Amino acid sequence: MPKTLAQKILQAHTDQQIERDGQIVRCRVSLVLANDITAPLAVKSFKGMGAAKVFDKDKIAFVMDHFTPQKDIDSANQVMVSRRFAEEQNLTHYYEGGNCGVEHALLPEKGLVGPGDIVVGADSHTCTYGGVGAFATGMGSTDIAAAMALGETWFKVPPTIRVNYHGVMPKNLRAKDLMLMLIGEIGVDGALYRALEFGGEVIDNLDVEGRLTMANMAIEAGAKAGLFPVDAKTVEYCAAHGRPGVVPGLKADEGAHYERVVEFDVTNQEPVVACPHLPGNVKNVSAVGDLPIQQVIIGSCTNGRISDMRDAASVLKGRKVDPKVRCIILPATPTIWRQCLEEGLFEVFNDAGCIVGPPTCGPCLGGHMGILGDGERAIATTNRNFRGRMGSLESEVYLSSPVVAAASAVAGRIAGPDQL
Repeated sequence: MPKTLAQKILQAHTDQQIERDGQIVRCRVSLVLANDITAPLAVKSFKGMGAAKVFDKDKIAFVMDHFTPQKDIDSANQVMVSRRFAEEQNLTHYYEGGNCGVEHALLPEKGLVGPGDIVVGADSHTCTYGGVGAFATGMGSTDIAAAMALGETWFKVPPTIRVNYHGVMPKNLRAKDLMLMLIGEIGVDGALYRALEFGGEVIDNLDVEGRLTMANMAIEAGAKAGLFPVDAKTVEYCAAHGRPGVVPGLKADEGAHYERVVEFDVTNQEPVVACPHLPGNVKNVSAVGDLPIQQVIIGSCTNGRISDMRDAASVLKGRKVDPKVRCIILPATPTIWRQCLEEGLFEVFNDAGCIVGPPTCGPCLGGHMGILGDGERAIATTNRNFRGRMGSLESEVYLSSPVVAAASAVAGRIAGPDQL
């Protein structure tokens, strides 16, 4: 039968013949991931099941990114458990200090994930790697423990929703807007245990960093995975990031069956914002109203890449952050941090009055380095705006692209670049 992209990747990793959506298949995995919050739980389950050795020390990655640099005794102990296990198992890919970045930006950058891979991670935003043509999904720590021991896991073959974007991208529209538009259209459970497969001429022209941003937020629509075909842009990205030898052509078969097809024309679309308290509560930025803000976050596994830093700098250059606003900028990896330094972006941020921090998840999950107090409002380039996500239950988080977040920092209220 003609296969969707999800079916094709799963088929390449199983000895069973995939014949229909909903079928249970047992698949070999390419990489298993955990972080400083989830790795200790996986380690406990791994030892509890009597496992002695991981299936392949080169195919396990532990990234200490959520509460690091360790903010308190509990987070320090979490990292200690992870570090000791990595040492016991001689894991090749353990990241904690100056080599550590936000996991979902770090692994593609290092070429540890790529086209045709199956990646499972004890983090819901593992779906990011669909941006480079991998079937990647989050799982609970117990399932991750089993995958670390066995090198395989089971999947229910997901139905696929095809999403096509047409038209010409306006100057200030970004990949983040495209994904928020989709979530606003179908809802936060509109793709529950489905694969999202992206296409159309807008996607063909979108760079890989933008595709990673969109795949990252597939889970915010309930999706099991978000997938992009492997084309010349993917090949170029992989070659530049430690993954040579990739060939284009991994895509859905002609005539593949889709449960649903969603179409967008973006030609005259303005930037959008997700309002509290769901990523699906999406409005055009001009329709949000006059809402003062106290904090801006530019970074995270969604929008902490170098293109995002450049976008923010393009808006902030020659301008000042409103004195009532904390604008916190967190490049997602040490490599991106260095690129910002070498390109003079830090000078732009500093002159504008921003706070520049190390690569960390930090405020995205209400961890540290930017917690909101009662009644405070933030706009962020992160992926979730649930009640209490960034601190107080009485705070509010709005989601946007970096150009809108930077413009809002200058305006002191939620605003797009055209409104400055």
